[in-house]
Amino acid sequence: MSEFAKRTIFGAIYVLCVVGSILWGPFMFSGLFFIICLLAVDEFHRLVKSQTTVRVYSALATVALWTMMQCLAWNTAEVGLSKSIAGAALFAYMVIIISALLDEIWNHSEQPLTNWGNFLVSQMMVAIPLASLSFIYFLDRWLLLALFVLIWVNDSGAYIVGSLTAKRPQGNHKMTPHISPKKSWEGLIGGFAFTMLAAIILHFCGWFKVITVGNWGIAIALVFAFLVSSFGTMGDLIESLLKRSLGVKDSGKFLPGHGGVLDRFDSILMAGPVLAFFCWLCYFAVPLL
Repeated sequence: MSEFAKRTIFGAIYVLCVVGSILWGPFMFSGLFFIICLLAVDEFHRLVKSQTTVRVYSALATVALWTMMQCLAWNTAEVGLSKSIAGAALFAYMVIIISALLDEIWNHSEQPLTNWGNFLVSQMMVAIPLASLSFIYFLDRWLLLALFVLIWVNDSGAYIVGSLTAKRPQGNHKMTPHISPKKSWEGLIGGFAFTMLAAIILHFCGWFKVITVGNWGIAIALVFAFLVSSFGTMGDLIESLLKRSLGVKDSGKFLPGHGGVLDRFDSILMAGPVLAFFCWLCYFAVPLL
């Protein structure tokens, strides 16, 4: 099978799984993205060659974190999960973090700062961003679907414009050649343009109506698109910097032709938490002003 065919087939499977889980229902979403979150955290530790104990603590912390986030999001959406479960999960999460830190003391670790750093980074930069998607989903599944669609549109737009401008005699203007040699300022602008246009279309399809305030529908859609494009690109660059510093091409081999879990969800790592905050701000705070 050619590389192009492999990328096309497994890319289509990836899109169908993400879109299907979002549209199917809360249990399908929670189950699939919980697995993705666990795999992404473990993939990060494999990349940085963390010790087994650090990987175990991270996995346990991710379970507690995901449980807490799901309970809080479902409760706010009035699905009926008990807030006491979220409280217990938060307590467990804190205990696991403290235990991971103390373990380095009692076991006379030779690299405590490295182990602590890997553990905390896996939570702050992987687990928490992915878990924050729950807050978007339980406001409205179409908002989360819009996030993924705009991420894909931004990547496609940046690739198309970047490739076309690279063919000019003078080439294009590289954005971060020391991190990602193919990314250009022209591609960045092209991604912005495609994403803004797509957001306007999604606005008229009613995908942003939950967070629409007054007559600011298009403005909110454009801000949503701007945040997706800017922070999505930032997440992509951060993951590229991580891989370059470790001397690897892909974060893993989870999806043939596409690399690892982090390669597929790198844009979400920055865009997810920012969009979750923006959506909830529009939903709760703005109507009170």
